[in-house]
Amino acid sequence: MMLNKILKQAEKIAIGGHVRPDGDCTGSCMGMYQYIRENYPEKTVDVYLEELPESYRFIKSTEDIHCDIDKGEVYDLFICLDCGDKERLGFSAPLFEGAAHTLCVDHHISNVSFAEYNYIEPEASSTSELVYHLLEEEKISKEVAEALYLGIVHDTGVFQYSCTAPSTMRVAAKLMEKGVDAPGIIQKTYYEKTYEQNQALGRALLESVLFMDKKCIATYMRQRDMDFYGVKPKDLDGIVSQLRNTKGVEVAVFLYELKPSEYKVSLRASGDVDVSVIAQFFGGGGHKKAAGFTMAGRPHDVLNNLSEQIALQLENVK
Repeated sequence: MMLNKILKQAEKIAIGGHVRPDGDCTGSCMGMYQYIRENYPEKTVDVYLEELPESYRFIKSTEDIHCDIDKGEVYDLFICLDCGDKERLGFSAPLFEGAAHTLCVDHHISNVSFAEYNYIEPEASSTSELVYHLLEEEKISKEVAEALYLGIVHDTGVFQYSCTAPSTMRVAAKLMEKGVDAPGIIQKTYYEKTYEQNQALGRALLESVLFMDKKCIATYMRQRDMDFYGVKPKDLDGIVSQLRNTKGVEVAVFLYELKPSEYKVSLRASGDVDVSVIAQFFGGGGHKKAAGFTMAGRPHDVLNNLSEQIALQLENVK
């Protein structure tokens, strides 16, 4: 796919990512935004994302992010990044629907190629890696490189997940050659947590339970617990991954309350279980090793419904 050719059709461009932006969503969106600004100064470009974690604010131009839309706004091109489906765009979906042309760049296996132009590679480590391949390497600045490196680091779990290929490491090396402070980005955005985040993590781990012959582990956090510790959903990143590190566990489950009796469910797999299949069954999506969905009910109801699908997956990998 030639990004230059697509961009030439557009004078007014919007960029959007999924709700509750993580490192890859933030990195791919801000990397693309900064690249267009630097190399196509004659074009108008806007980026639409929900509120970012504070640790991502070092990325250049995050102060330009729009967190709401003018419904009368119309774009020549909407670039959708790291979204498995249009609904995941959240508040910016109307801009996608109203754009003259649309481009989707994504690595979710559940993506159904819903845009006019689609660059979908489920085997890629991250959307940020795919964005890198769309750009002209010699035109990638340090600021663009920092954003893309953030995305790759987060979706590979600092290069430890199975999605990390030799090609991923080569891209990371190219970005580091642009002057990226790799250790600083990893420490400040991936490992470093606030005192409140660590308290919430401790609570989640303390109340976790093993089930299905200790092959699964689960925990949850109600809104009142989040209020008690002073944390928001964006502060809960990393809890499900920590659960996944439990010895003998093949599937980790973390639930947190979005609103009364509605939970966001995050799944992680450490073995051969494909959690994207489970998530899709419940109307969600994701990757083989990391996926999620939303379900109504009490935590125990959610886990009971989930257990049947996990059992089917465990049976399939025997």
